[in-house]
Amino acid sequence: MADHTSDVLATIPYQNASNEKEAFDYMGSEKKSLDDVEEIDSNNEDIDKDNDPAYNVFPQIVRELVDFEDDPNMTVITWRFFFLSGTLTALGAWLTQMGFFRTTYVPYSIYFVQIASLYFGRMLASSLPQKRIGFGKFSFDLNPGPFSVKEHVTIVLAANTGATNNLGDYVLAPLQIFYDKPMNGWLAILFMLSCVFVGFSFASFARAFLVENPITPFPLALQQVAVFNAMRKSMEEDAAVAQKQMRVFWWSILAFFLWEFLPEYAFPFLSSLAFLCWFSSNPKAQFLGSGLGGAGFLTLTLDWSNIGSQCIYYPYWTQVNIFAACAISAWILVPAAFFTNAWDSALYPIQTQTLYLKNGSDYPTSALLTADNHLNETLFEQVGPPMMSAQLRWNYFFAYVAYMGSFVSCALFQGPMLLKTFKSYRQVKTTDKLTEIIRRYPPVPLWWNLVLFIIPVIILIILTAKGVLYMPIYMLFIGLAIGAIIVLPMAYIYSVSGYQMAVGYFNELFYGYAINAGGSRHPVGSLSYRVISGQCWYEAQSMLADMKLGHYFHVPPRKVLLAQVWGICVGVPVNYATILWVCKTKGDILTGAVTDPNRQWTGQTVISLNNQSISFALVGPKRLFADAIYTPMLYGFLVGALAPMILYLLHRRWPRARFDLWSVPVFSDSFENYWGNISVSFFTLFILGSINHLWVKRYHFVFWKKYAYLWGAAADTGYNFSLLIIFIAFSAVKTIPMAPWWGNNPESVERCFHVPTQGVASS
Repeated sequence: MADHTSDVLATIPYQNASNEKEAFDYMGSEKKSLDDVEEIDSNNEDIDKDNDPAYNVFPQIVRELVDFEDDPNMTVITWRFFFLSGTLTALGAWLTQMGFFRTTYVPYSIYFVQIASLYFGRMLASSLPQKRIGFGKFSFDLNPGPFSVKEHVTIVLAANTGATNNLGDYVLAPLQIFYDKPMNGWLAILFMLSCVFVGFSFASFARAFLVENPITPFPLALQQVAVFNAMRKSMEEDAAVAQKQMRVFWWSILAFFLWEFLPEYAFPFLSSLAFLCWFSSNPKAQFLGSGLGGAGFLTLTLDWSNIGSQCIYYPYWTQVNIFAACAISAWILVPAAFFTNAWDSALYPIQTQTLYLKNGSDYPTSALLTADNHLNETLFEQVGPPMMSAQLRWNYFFAYVAYMGSFVSCALFQGPMLLKTFKSYRQVKTTDKLTEIIRRYPPVPLWWNLVLFIIPVIILIILTAKGVLYMPIYMLFIGLAIGAIIVLPMAYIYSVSGYQMAVGYFNELFYGYAINAGGSRHPVGSLSYRVISGQCWYEAQSMLADMKLGHYFHVPPRKVLLAQVWGICVGVPVNYATILWVCKTKGDILTGAVTDPNRQWTGQTVISLNNQSISFALVGPKRLFADAIYTPMLYGFLVGALAPMILYLLHRRWPRARFDLWSVPVFSDSFENYWGNISVSFFTLFILGSINHLWVKRYHFVFWKKYAYLWGAAADTGYNFSLLIIFIAFSAVKTIPMAPWWGNNPESVERCFHVPTQGVASS
């Protein structure tokens, strides 16, 4: 959630940095609200339209960044669009979907898509001859002219939509890995497509309220506008600077591409530099120091998959929240439970996602599921509810804190801004300039949106009725209804604050109570519900942001629709193929039968989802919370409601203390991280983030502004390409493991040979 809660407006350079130390607030300056933006003086003398009601309805930052002139003759959809967007979307869908099964991974950088598509688009436009290919209606221009900004934006829109993982993996992966009942391939693709298109239709119906609303800036879209402008203007107006930037970009890609072969394949010792293990063989010291199965105390990593470019683009206040939560969880609570056997950690190991009986043996999940997908009541009376590790229990607690804290924090800290925005919108009596421009183009017909909604819903109804999704059909309609209801208010909050609410754990809990009305209690049913109720509205928010990006660049609405549908159609089959490949080639690792020495291919997300579904669907929260050890989990909702109130009162009393920067949702969401496999990331991330924000950005702002985001995108890209080549060379046809040597010890790649797996209080 930290990624969702980042105030991305803070990353846009509104004005030149000051070198006056006394004027610099190391944390507070990172969190600019829209009110802060309103106070910034415009540096663009060409846009001085404050007295024109068609312009002054926009926030000032929009008036500064967005071009209000439109060329309707610009090329938009060309063969270059299909070629570049298809290639970049497929690559991103594969890499991101594969990351779902890894413990850590670097997200596919949309800024790489922006940079690469501009570079190759301009190259194609300048090198290909003017020639028409094909016959009649099936012909096209080999060189349709200059690579326009609208064509560039449309390529990014397709990648924004399709170069992601699909939440259908919540259902498909557990079915194949844990239940050996893989879904038919065509049905799986239809399921994944349907959930995305339902979300897309939700977004289309909300377009008039959010996309054509001049008061809703969509901060993430604005950040992309800033990057688009900087890239294109630098290339067009200052070739020397652009060439230097591109040299840095490509050399950085090459450097990270070559480097990542070491920690990811040849020299995995570099992925976890556990200093405590080097100086002591004591089991307690080894557990504290080990980053692969221990607490990772002061452990560093040189594997970019454990870090990622968030050390650059996360605001510093976010990074402080994340580090504080992770350090308390991994460095204090985990060792405390492990060394003292607190919270029954002797019976249920502190760092495990396995479910147990009360005597410490594995929970008999398969025996509890009857042939008609109900709970075996007789056996349940004998074995009782599943027992979880202490870490999993506090993960649930803080997940509930984060969920409730999201709403309360937004209401208290952003409520006045939201109310001001809503009142301003109601007072608008004229069509704003951007909407005036976009309405010159044919709108998307209503029946197109109805088709995108009705056909996928029919498919979902059939899949549910046939038992493919393992849930009762009434839960399908409840999921769709809840998704439709929350899209507009939550997307509205997202559109003005950049804050995206997380609903996954709450959906799991809600399903567990609602399923008591009758129907299959198969664990996968709750995961299907989470996909339908979650994918739909998450997708709607993302697509609304993409529509706003197209709106800012005057891309015709029908072309925006085509780009998004094209991105979905390219991305989903790649998502499915990736899920299939990982489940078949990494199945033993994902089930725990084989241990990945580098602790990367652990599938901990899949394991966690399966255990959640067993606890809340098969057993159910009513039976689960009847046990006294689980009762405190529900108090997370109360804490989530009270903690933001306390911080808000403290902030009102002592505003200079910046209590508003202690984010309950960010802190709690980070606290719920599971550290059983890798705990090396957050310390290195915090060190790099501190260097980035407190030194480079503070004292070398011009250099930072020119190269920071470019370098981060290059690092992520180099890592992603390295992972791709490693896959092709060593896994695609035949698995070729790295030969054991000092830096790749099969017993412990980080050379922590004495890490205990159970509590060591008695040793």
